[in-house]
Amino acid sequence: MFHNVVTKLTPAIMFLSVFVLFHHPKAMCQTENPPGAIPDTSITGTWQGALKFNGNQLRLVFHITKTDSGTLTGSLDSPDQGAKGLPISNIILSQDSVKLIFTTISGEFAGKLSVDRISIEGQWTQGSASLPLSMSRTTVDITYNRPQEPKPPFPYTSEDVSFESKTTGMKYFGTLTVPDSGRPFPAAVLITGSGGHDRNEELMGHKPFLVIADYLTRRGIAVLRVDDRGWGNSTGNKMAVTSAEHAKDVIAEIEYLKSRNEINPDKIGLIGHSEGGAIAPMVAAQSNDVAFLVSLAGPGTTGAECIVDQTRLILKSYGAPDSAIDAATNELKNEYRILTISNDSTIVADSLRKYLRAAFPHWANDNEKKQGDVETAIDKKITSLFAPWFHYFLLYDPQPTLEKVKCPVLAMDGTLDLQVPAEKNLKAIGDALKKGGNNNYTIKLLPGLNHLFQDAKTGSPTEYAQIEETFSPEALKAVGDWIVEKTEKR
Repeated sequence: MFHNVVTKLTPAIMFLSVFVLFHHPKAMCQTENPPGAIPDTSITGTWQGALKFNGNQLRLVFHITKTDSGTLTGSLDSPDQGAKGLPISNIILSQDSVKLIFTTISGEFAGKLSVDRISIEGQWTQGSASLPLSMSRTTVDITYNRPQEPKPPFPYTSEDVSFESKTTGMKYFGTLTVPDSGRPFPAAVLITGSGGHDRNEELMGHKPFLVIADYLTRRGIAVLRVDDRGWGNSTGNKMAVTSAEHAKDVIAEIEYLKSRNEINPDKIGLIGHSEGGAIAPMVAAQSNDVAFLVSLAGPGTTGAECIVDQTRLILKSYGAPDSAIDAATNELKNEYRILTISNDSTIVADSLRKYLRAAFPHWANDNEKKQGDVETAIDKKITSLFAPWFHYFLLYDPQPTLEKVKCPVLAMDGTLDLQVPAEKNLKAIGDALKKGGNNNYTIKLLPGLNHLFQDAKTGSPTEYAQIEETFSPEALKAVGDWIVEKTEKR
């Protein structure tokens, strides 16, 4: 996201890609039509293709239309990265070729149109990376088969709810699912991962929280899932929120559950995925109302260490050479180290600027760039490193908080998690709980599951959308069995 190899946020903290794609509002583009250009309508429509590298695939979709004034506009979707509506900044069209420029992601596609205008053979370039890309016209949208997604009628009550918090000043909207018999019920609050999400934690065509809520409610556990602050229908500023602010939202959600007669106030627990697995301990450490805690691929190390680890693993899965991986991770380590040298943001920013200038002297020597471009890029990087959520996440160490958690804890992850390396982070979580005197915890490492708890082949984020399974049945059962056991004992 913030570095030349990092992309958009996902519930998985962040995920990396050789090709950096971000969510951006749709924007109009300007079109250059040189003398003798073919009519604009020759490329209007929907085009689909895929970047292929080292056994991975990233599908891309171009949407090109023409306004009433004759100006071409367009956008890019990357279904396998959950990105939609990335603006095409410029479309340059000639007799038999087309160039699409994506300023916001520093990308470009240039290719030759077939005689019948139904395909384009070209090259996708982003930063220093370049891959062949063939695009074909299509009238069929990319669809996903999600067999686990539940459909009504449900054998339980599903109620859309809203409530306000005097503490946060926010109004929250979500869905509460309640079993039909056996009240008062134990209940679980679902906590999403990094980046803004709706109540279903929808990503890559999957709705994991919908699947989890359905499964647990069928087993007698009420479940509350809520749109993140500033997302869906919930109010608030989504750009300024940090993990600590999200913890306040979760406390408000617990308070709401306590107000419901169907819920047993002594059996309310938390289920956090990815960053949500770091937020849940924040709440449990300060609230006696948390009866149990489930961490699904939650971090046990600092955010900075986690991002360095995931950068290495994912770039390796993409086939990047060791020299490139070492260069990328060393750059991240140096940047994150500088963030810790002082509490004075001015001192830190000046140090970052000096480091970045020294790290990228080749920018100034590039004939296609000017020194001003380097300074602009450095400004953007420094701004991103100081963005509230990212800055907080990088520096946050979950260990002291985990040491304060006294309720039962289940920490689970899959062996193919490339975003929050499972063995390292599960061990860190267990060590912290034990150090704090909490011996009521269970650590589960599930073979073959990725960061989203899908049965996977490699664990690469490029598989997420292509896998039909939303959440492993084995993982669902493990969570359900553990919660039932703990709440029955309580």
